[in-house]
Amino acid sequence: MNPADPLAGLHPLREPPPVGWWPPAPGWWLLLALLLAALLALGWLLLRRHRASAYRKRALAQLLTLREERLERGDPAGYLAGTNALLKSIALHAWPRAEVAAKSGEAWLAFLNDTMPEGERFDPEFVTAAYRRECPDIDLEAVHQSAVTWIRHHRAVS
Repeated sequence: MNPADPLAGLHPLREPPPVGWWPPAPGWWLLLALLLAALLALGWLLLRRHRASAYRKRALAQLLTLREERLERGDPAGYLAGTNALLKSIALHAWPRAEVAAKSGEAWLAFLNDTMPEGERFDPEFVTAAYRRECPDIDLEAVHQSAVTWIRHHRAVS
C-alpha cells in the first residue's frame, strides 16, 4: 500500500443491478390502454363498414346470375326488366322507402344517374326498355356496366 495514495485502500465500486423492464411505468400502461382502445374502435368501424356494404356484394352476385340466366337464354328484355327490378330493390334498401318507391320512368332514371359517379350513366332508353315486351336496340353490355358501376359506387343515404 502506498501511503501517498489514500484511495488505494478503498474497496472497488459496486454497480447497482440493471433496472428491469417489468413492471412498466404508468405511462406505458396508459399507452397500451389507448392503443387497445384505438384497435377496438378501428375493428368496430371496419366491421360496421363491411356489414353496411354487404348488400352490394350480394347485389353484384345477383346481377351476374341474372346476366348468365337471361342473356345466355336469349332473353334481353328479361335481363333489362330483372336488372331494373334489382336496382330498385337495392335503392329501397339504401334510401328511405318514401324517397324511392314511387319513382318510375324519367324520375327513376334521373335518380339512378344522380346517385352514381359521373362517367358511366344509364342510357335514357334503359328505363322504358325494362317495361317493353320486345327489347329495343340498346347496348346490353353498357347497361350491365352501368348497373355494376351504380351498385359499387352509389352514394347511399342510410
